[in-house]
Amino acid sequence: MTNRRIPIRRLSCGVVVARETSQGTRLLLLRAYRNWDFPKGMLEGNETPLAAAVREVEEETTLNDLEFNWGEEFIETGPYSRGKVARYYIALTRRDDIELPVNPEIGRPEHAEFRWVDVSEADAITTARLSPVIAWAAQRLKF
Repeated sequence: MTNRRIPIRRLSCGVVVARETSQGTRLLLLRAYRNWDFPKGMLEGNETPLAAAVREVEEETTLNDLEFNWGEEFIETGPYSRGKVARYYIALTRRDDIELPVNPEIGRPEHAEFRWVDVSEADAITTARLSPVIAWAAQRLKF
């Protein structure tokens, strides 16, 4: 019998936030250090993955008007960073005024910058881990 370690799956939940502009549909990306990603974070307590995703968007951006026109459909990444898996939903917002509030646990905003980008820019500035997520969102948004 071998003593293999089974990777622990830790679920991070987020939202691909999109909005319509005069230049077409744009996706919201947040930058932490050198990495661009969609708003996301870990489950807390007994909350559902969708509730965690909505909470994380509001905590990280102050957006609270998300419209989940695709229901609870989601896509998950493969495991990364010690067994973490990111689950992303897709939602629309009408707001473009994003704030990056101070996280009281760390005493500063979690992200240094945000951008509303088209699909090609999203693909260019994010890691390969997010390429399937961006393609999935683009298909639903009819890019």
